[in-house]
Amino acid sequence: MSLTLSQVEHIAHLARLALTEDETQQYCAQLSAILEHFTRLQAVDTSSLPPAASGSPAGSNLRSDEPRPGLERDILLRTAPDVVHDQFRVPPVLEEQ
Repeated sequence: MSLTLSQVEHIAHLARLALTEDETQQYCAQLSAILEHFTRLQAVDTSSLPPAASGSPAGSNLRSDEPRPGLERDILLRTAPDVVHDQFRVPPVLEEQ
């Protein structure tokens, strides 16, 4: 799968990246190569392999999942670029083109 320059520019816009024309060309080639690699991986027949029970090794040293107090809503909302009805307002990411 190849990305077009306009798709890379759209992705950069969503990520709030200001890319030069050279960077846009470079990322277009690199991202297209990554997507092509995943396309090849999808073609690999894994039907004979058992499903993995977990992506983590057994006995992983993760901290226990204990509830802790979070940050206060007022403090968080003060840092938001746009707030509506005491909630973060974010622009839509998936738009029809």
